[in-house]
Amino acid sequence: MSNPTVDWGRVGDRYYRKIKLYEDVFDPELELENYIVAGAPYAGAIALYRDESKLQTWRTTQSAKTGIDIYSCAGKLIRRINWDKGSIKGLGWSEEEKLLVVTEDGVVRCYVDLQNDFSQFSLGHEAEEYGVKSCKFWASGLVALLNNNRLIAVTQYTNPRPKLLAAVPTESEIHSWGIIPPQHTNSRSVEVLLAIGQSIYVVDTSETEDRMLQNGPFHHISISPNGRFVALYTEDGKVWVVSSDFQEKLSEYDSKAKTIPRDVQWCGNNSVALAWEDEIHMVGPSGASLKYFYDSWIHLLPDVDGVRLITGDACEFLQKVPDETEEVFKLGSTAPASVLLDAVDQLEKKSPKADDNIQLIRSNLDEAIDVCINAAGQEYSIPWQKQLLKAASFGKSVLDLYNSDEFVNICETLRVLNAVRDYRIGLPLTYDQYLRLTPARLIQRLINRHEHLLAIKVSNYLRLPTDKIYIHWACQKVRTSKEDEDTICKTVVKKLSDKNGVSFEVIARAAYDEGRATLATQLLNYEARAGKQVPLLLSMNEDNLALDKAIESGDTDLIFFVLLQMKSKLPLSSFFRMLSTRPLASSLVEASAASKDRSLLKDLYYQDDRAIASSNLLLSDALSSPSLSTAIDKLKLSHRTLAESKDPSAVIHQKHLVETQQLLKAQESLARDLDTSYIGLSLNETLNRLIRNGYSKRATKLQSDFHVPEKIYAWIRLRALVSARNFGELEELAKARKSVIGWEVYFEEILAAGNTRLAGSFVSKCSHLTAQQRSEMLVKCGLIVEAGRELVKVKDLPGLEALRDKTGAGADGVEVERMISGLKGGRR
Repeated sequence: MSNPTVDWGRVGDRYYRKIKLYEDVFDPELELENYIVAGAPYAGAIALYRDESKLQTWRTTQSAKTGIDIYSCAGKLIRRINWDKGSIKGLGWSEEEKLLVVTEDGVVRCYVDLQNDFSQFSLGHEAEEYGVKSCKFWASGLVALLNNNRLIAVTQYTNPRPKLLAAVPTESEIHSWGIIPPQHTNSRSVEVLLAIGQSIYVVDTSETEDRMLQNGPFHHISISPNGRFVALYTEDGKVWVVSSDFQEKLSEYDSKAKTIPRDVQWCGNNSVALAWEDEIHMVGPSGASLKYFYDSWIHLLPDVDGVRLITGDACEFLQKVPDETEEVFKLGSTAPASVLLDAVDQLEKKSPKADDNIQLIRSNLDEAIDVCINAAGQEYSIPWQKQLLKAASFGKSVLDLYNSDEFVNICETLRVLNAVRDYRIGLPLTYDQYLRLTPARLIQRLINRHEHLLAIKVSNYLRLPTDKIYIHWACQKVRTSKEDEDTICKTVVKKLSDKNGVSFEVIARAAYDEGRATLATQLLNYEARAGKQVPLLLSMNEDNLALDKAIESGDTDLIFFVLLQMKSKLPLSSFFRMLSTRPLASSLVEASAASKDRSLLKDLYYQDDRAIASSNLLLSDALSSPSLSTAIDKLKLSHRTLAESKDPSAVIHQKHLVETQQLLKAQESLARDLDTSYIGLSLNETLNRLIRNGYSKRATKLQSDFHVPEKIYAWIRLRALVSARNFGELEELAKARKSVIGWEVYFEEILAAGNTRLAGSFVSKCSHLTAQQRSEMLVKCGLIVEAGRELVKVKDLPGLEALRDKTGAGADGVEVERMISGLKGGRR
């Protein structure tokens, strides 16, 4: 194994390492210097677009169409996006590896999943009018600089709301600019640093502030990943590093270069990289530097903990040597971890020095193990990873107690990292980047690259769900496979039938979007949730099938949803024909229309030849109609509707309709003669109102005309008189010899009205009741003596005694006592 310090370089008191990740990355004929290059964070994909400001050598093999090429860090072409939408002024990536493309007229396209699918939004009228000059991006947003020096910010790609920042001097030349993301500012809004004249202006949503510097113009502005430091490249070739609030100057470096560097980027938060065509200066704290020279053009792609160096020949990663790695591998290091690593080397050589080394660091052995474990996580070389883990394992075997969780986690993580760092995948994540990215988002990146098998293996290894992977694989299968649709369906179903959480609706939608409607329908049959099936079937114009699926589910809300969609699309006759074969759907439409759309209900009854239901609906309309003539017309129409019916019960309904017409006419006459409205009331209600209003003779005539039975009329009359408190007429009724409804009901109704005297007069007429029952009725009326006399008639001594106990010592009580004494004397 080569010494890991071979690629180290010293910058001041710290070491930096340049790791060669991949070789032979791009085609030598690509001429990388003629391209704009943008790299996604966390070792993500690289986008290349030809720089329109530069002339390029023409080759006959070259495509006539311009495009954006997306590569892995290993140079594998992932996707080519053909481009013919105008000049590109901004090319960047979001943290989720979405490609952002900004055109000169202010249109922003967001490409998701490294595919050709995109969403699009505009930066607004001002961007369209003046044009975009350049763009800067951060994890979740962007800032566009317009040709009139105005700045437009978008803070969320998912919900883009372009917002103009504070105005800056429109006539001034902007030499360079940079942005501080919202999460690193006190105002929690993006801040833009503009190099204008000799100074730096800070612009946010509300104001523009001059930092009053005097050493400009500054040709480069670069902000550290943590937002705390700003690197400025001056006119005289110097690099200043200042705090982001411009209150403190931290270091200065003189490049002594005659030309301005092409790019200035931070390498983590500790140093600044200056790139010319074939030369890089690494500038650390206190102005210390390290230089690298190349034979070809270099592009800098900054990341959270370092910077990727892209040339046509190689992809390298430049970063500060991690503290654990430096502690273990630094030449001459006597740190416990370094001694432990040497001990395992001696152990492999079967040298007794291994035990001597262990005894030397015995008191710090647990610390040495921790450092070796962490150093293994920071290492790219697999042999050195193994060696460091061997050292940690050797140290653990010596200790009696040691928590191995971190050791297990690092072993697990390194297996994943080594798998995705393979040149065929091209994701050279560092350990810190992996922790920031999270395993779930790493899986998504593998899915986006169509590395489904590796994504499944990693998910199973890390105990993560795999349903999204299988769904993505199936969607790609239905989009790109050249097999017939039956074969594709069988392949997909066989693969996914035993997988939990898989939605066939998503796969079917992908098939439909690809123009494979039959395949989409076949796949939907395997979707267990009707709520997922139905919307897609509707969008596919499979309305009848969608309705059948909704009915099978038993979900009335879902059935209503389908019915509303179908009603809006189909002619009414076709809609009703569809309902005729589906009783449940027809019943739901009928129930809904009864309260919300009566005209639809009438059409439905007519279509189904339901004469009685149609007639009843017309009758209901007639009874609720404010106009008598309209009501009578509707009744006649209802009558004619029944005349066409073959239902035997229609005859009875017709008779009732005739009587209803007669009643309406009678009510009209009453209203005209008596100046009181009776229209719309039922026959019983009409009789009740007439009696209450004192028109008993008219009520009797109406009873006779409509043949109201005597018992019914007696009840109506009794309740009407009681309601009107017409006790005089009730007294007259008490003189009658008999009642068709009995006299007890008169007693109860009048007693409930509060007239105990009149109620008591009806007790004696209740001859069918026992003396005891009549006595109880008289007690309710307060007629104690009369109640006692009823009991005396039947010689009910216990009843009298009970009545005496209830009555007390008053006059009524004395009289009851006398009755008791008389009854007892008679018995002797």
